[in-house]
Amino acid sequence: MSKLLVHARVFLALLAAALLSACATPLVTQVTNFNQWPPDAEGSTFSFIKPPARAGAVPGELEQATYEKYAQAELEKYGLKQAAAGQRARLLVELITVSQLQQRTYVQPVYEENMVFYPPRRNAAGHYFPGYWAPSRFGPTYVGDRVVPYNVQFSELTLRLLDTRSGPPGQPRPVFETRAVYEGGATLPAIAPYLVRAVMDGFPGQSGLVRKVEFDRKTGAVIKK
Repeated sequence: MSKLLVHARVFLALLAAALLSACATPLVTQVTNFNQWPPDAEGSTFSFIKPPARAGAVPGELEQATYEKYAQAELEKYGLKQAAAGQRARLLVELITVSQLQQRTYVQPVYEENMVFYPPRRNAAGHYFPGYWAPSRFGPTYVGDRVVPYNVQFSELTLRLLDTRSGPPGQPRPVFETRAVYEGGATLPAIAPYLVRAVMDGFPGQSGLVRKVEFDRKTGAVIKK
């Protein structure tokens, strides 16, 4: 069997192992939650408002509408109702997303393959063997570390609910603000459904809590701990 074929089979085996490992690894989001949820807000109506302008890429109209549909479905699971056209909602919903490629680094150990000279020798039968250079029988030597840069896809989704009855007239008061962050290989359109579910998991939840919400990659279900 040729060395090329052996190397190809080893590469395919390692690739398959990496893919299986990735499938088995949960999809992890980090969620921050702050709220002062009104006790009388159960069953309230809501409507979406335009997110504030900001620097950087802004989702297109259809993309934003898609993410708001995800949020609408989650809000309705908890008994809130989207206001009918022309109806004034009690709760205003603001959904903001951020998506950018960010650079990270990791420290990689560096090993050096030392070549040593093995001197000539004779065996017990008197046969002579010339000296030769070869890798050390003790293996590679650790010579230090190097910093290796790599890129990750950073996605963030912030959901805010503002109560039109809690603040001064014309100044709705924030009563729920939560943010979910994901770092990995998936882009925002692919990860957005998970981010929305993550921020709404256990709504309204404990204020001031930072926690991880993990999803099974195969089923999409939240992994309860």
